[in-house]
Amino acid sequence: MTDATASDRDETFEPSLPRRWRGVGRAGTGLIVPALGIAVWQAVASAGLVDPTLLPTPTRVIGELGRLALSGELVRHLGISLQRVVLGFLGGTGIAVVVGALTGYSARWRALLDPALQALRTVPGLAWIPMFILWFGIDEGSKVGLIGLATFFPTYLNFMAGIARTDRRLIEVGRVNRLSGTRLVATVLLPNALPNLFIGLRQSMGVAWIVVVAAELMGASSGIGYLLMDGEMTGRPHVVIACMIVFALSGKTTDTLLAALSNRLLRWQDTEDRD
Repeated sequence: MTDATASDRDETFEPSLPRRWRGVGRAGTGLIVPALGIAVWQAVASAGLVDPTLLPTPTRVIGELGRLALSGELVRHLGISLQRVVLGFLGGTGIAVVVGALTGYSARWRALLDPALQALRTVPGLAWIPMFILWFGIDEGSKVGLIGLATFFPTYLNFMAGIARTDRRLIEVGRVNRLSGTRLVATVLLPNALPNLFIGLRQSMGVAWIVVVAAELMGASSGIGYLLMDGEMTGRPHVVIACMIVFALSGKTTDTLLAALSNRLLRWQDTEDRD
């Protein structure tokens, strides 16, 4: 009995050891492609195959990042861009959740609102810039508003679909238990639509970091987008690439935070990570 118990205990703990290191292994695997890309970039630039005024070396770009960090410019400009992204993201996705829940739950509201929203979704974000300048000027409101508009649609579409595609049997069970209106949405529809919601939120966050560059073209004198355009106007490609790297790292960080929150809130799902 003792040997059998010990054997069962070993079998129980053996699978937990690989899982403990699985996240570290995946993070390391994810660095392979960027490392190879930087190595090829360094080799091409160092060999003089490309004009250095067009493609500076990685060491030059890293040096520029270090200079921006030490001077405090990086923190100041990144903080301003992050503030615009967060405010626009919260405003756009907050409205998207309300409208998505309404159109997903009610076929009448969906028939009324969804066609117009689908038409507006096809209008390019850059096309809104002249109108936002006319409506809100070149102050922070126009920048945050443009980001909010762009982040609205991914969250709206995914959340509406999650609500609308809820299994009818779940809704019937809720109604049998005398759930209706907001209680039905909160206890049945919302948990079922949470995976779709987080997909939309992650897409919206990615869109926010893309649109903030366009938003900071609207008379901005600060932000990473402003730094990027200043580098382009003054012929400093190392500044442009440094800003692109900052955008990439910022977007990846915020996406990782949303993914971690999603994993935490969706632990009840019976899913399995596949290699």
